[in-house]
Amino acid sequence: MVDVSAKPLTCRKATAEARVQMQPATLSLIRNQAISKGDVLATARIAGIMAAKKTSDLIPLCHPLPIDSVELEIQLREPDSAVITATVQTFWRTGVEMEALTAVTTAALTIYDMCKALDRGMRIEQVILLEKTGGRSGHFQR
Repeated sequence: MVDVSAKPLTCRKATAEARVQMQPATLSLIRNQAISKGDVLATARIAGIMAAKKTSDLIPLCHPLPIDSVELEIQLREPDSAVITATVQTFWRTGVEMEALTAVTTAALTIYDMCKALDRGMRIEQVILLEKTGGRSGHFQR
């Protein structure tokens, strides 16, 4: 694990995004809360937030961080996709890019899991870091 003990504490923030492509009928069922497993959006949102907090348990050599906030939004976009955006923030010695990426990926996997019986052709796509601030490398924006 990289030694970050000499790094200064700074405000660090990262935003990531993922997209789940699906059949229009699946999107309609999610929108109308008609999936038999329950409320897909609420479950995916909680799963993403929980995953951000557990990133160091999932990614080898990733530092455990005191996460100050996780904001996770899911937008249903007609005709056939859900776009997940997560913003993670901390005041610490290392960035939260992995936490934001883990949050959106886990939320996407949760949507997939809850809908897979209805739509075997779903795709998780475009998992990307949109922006990060703080730290030595400064500001990055896609």
